[in-house]
Amino acid sequence: MVYIIRLMIFVSIFLMSSCSQGQNEKDSQLALMKTTNPNPTVTAENNGKDRAEKIEKDVESFDEIYDVAVVKGKRETLVVYKVKHMQRFNMKKIEKNLNKNLEKKYPKENFTVSSDYKIFLEAVRLVERKNNGTLSNKQAERRFNEIVKMTSDMK
Repeated sequence: MVYIIRLMIFVSIFLMSSCSQGQNEKDSQLALMKTTNPNPTVTAENNGKDRAEKIEKDVESFDEIYDVAVVKGKRETLVVYKVKHMQRFNMKKIEKNLNKNLEKKYPKENFTVSSDYKIFLEAVRLVERKNNGTLSNKQAERRFNEIVKMTSDMK
């Protein structure tokens, strides 16, 4: 009987200690279940933060979309979003309208648009690591290019 009680105490301590992760890691882990709305991020040293914020506002204006992450690189802008549950049947139409709207408003920008959850999660992680200072601009740009390549490979 004492052995069972000790085992239960050990298991409960182990479970509680495994739940104590950093807040930023928790945010990226819960990104699929809740709205995160990360700030737009620029991986290059150019000042494209204002444009990234405008792009985020434009994407958020769509009623079907509830969470957006925008990452602006040297040559491309990655726009990833989550669609409201009841709108998932219209995902192709939503992406087509979003692409058309972005190309119309920002003709000089090259956009990579995705509603894939894995890409969204990777973009949120990139934003968190960039904002924490754990990634330099060069490392962030390299990771950004990997995510964009992942997006094109999935299509």
